[in-house]
Amino acid sequence: MRIAFSGSHRVGKSTLVEEIADALPRYATVEEPYYLLEEDGYECGDPPSREDFEAQLERSLDALEEGQPKVLFDRCPADVLAYLLTHEDAASFDPEEWLERTRDAMQTLDLVVFVPIEEVDRIPVPSHEDRELRSAVDDKLRELLLDDSLGFEADVLTVHGDARTRAAQVLSRLEVGERGRKKRPPAR
Repeated sequence: MRIAFSGSHRVGKSTLVEEIADALPRYATVEEPYYLLEEDGYECGDPPSREDFEAQLERSLDALEEGQPKVLFDRCPADVLAYLLTHEDAASFDPEEWLERTRDAMQTLDLVVFVPIEEVDRIPVPSHEDRELRSAVDDKLRELLLDDSLGFEADVLTVHGDARTRAAQVLSRLEVGERGRKKRPPAR
């Protein structure tokens, strides 16, 4: 299975990826596009510009297009799109230019695990963090993933609770999926 973990910053998404990676040791883990770009020598601004987020979107699409069968992605193109669509320069970003390729890439995922902002934050949010942006990205991800406003047609699991509870929710979903496949009668 190809599983992406999606959510705004400081929601516990990367911690959840680590928990699932420990439980599924045969799966490769792909870091979020920001870090992949950093490994490639790209330097994002602080805060990232629209162009920086477009570079992250390109890197995210490339990672999905590599086509590994058992992989856990820390973020997916929907995440980067959410940041682009809520960026202060969003008016200069044309999502239509990216839409077909993004839809195609999103449909290569078997599951998107959405980690929303919860009433009680699971991860401490430093005072210097832009809480408005964090909330806006969370709202945009709900629109993109749960309302399917751009037609990604992704299978989305929304998780809640602490890291262990979230991991149990993901693993339960995967177990049900595996059992469902095994129980199918042979084709005649």
